[in-house]
Amino acid sequence: MNEFWPLFGVRLAFRDVVLRPMTEADLPHLAAVLPGDVGHDPRLALFESQSYAENEKRLFCQGYWKALGTWSPESWVLHFAVVHGGDLVGVQTLEGDNFPVLRTVDSASWLVPEVRGRGLGVTMRTAMLQFAFGELGAAGAITSATTTNAASAGVSRRVGYAENGVSTIVDTGGDVVELRHFRLTAERWSGADVSVTGFPPCRPWFGMAS
Repeated sequence: MNEFWPLFGVRLAFRDVVLRPMTEADLPHLAAVLPGDVGHDPRLALFESQSYAENEKRLFCQGYWKALGTWSPESWVLHFAVVHGGDLVGVQTLEGDNFPVLRTVDSASWLVPEVRGRGLGVTMRTAMLQFAFGELGAAGAITSATTTNAASAGVSRRVGYAENGVSTIVDTGGDVVELRHFRLTAERWSGADVSVTGFPPCRPWFGMAS
């Protein structure tokens, strides 16, 4: 499959974590361990025939398929599976909308509760940012978290993001909540010793010369 979709061959390794693009084979396990606090885009439809947990797992899988089916060099979403100690423990998502022009990436992530609090959030975000600023040549990175999500905000501050305002959204439960935004520029990124392999064949997938 790597012959026509070389993204599956990309690997980001930093400290004790490896990020690799999710595959179809990863979906059953990752959907099964999907934490209940991840949430989904509230604009997406919930099926009355499914429980809340079943809806969440379905939407997680649909998000993966949509990312593959709608990929273009201009706008893309890349879901990395997070591997720690040989186990799949979460997902780190990297997204670029109108990327060749804006040169800005957005991100989201989750980890299973059993491995939280060990610094893995910082490690996987660092690997993703080095890939974005290094291989992809991004000029900026943005991310957001609800104001009650102290862990996510802490990771953002730890790796160098600066606060960039607050907005309100309707969350997955239908409540209005505050969303805190963060931004990091390439000039402020200090860099990290992340091992990136398998990227050169993927350059055209991001609007870059091969």
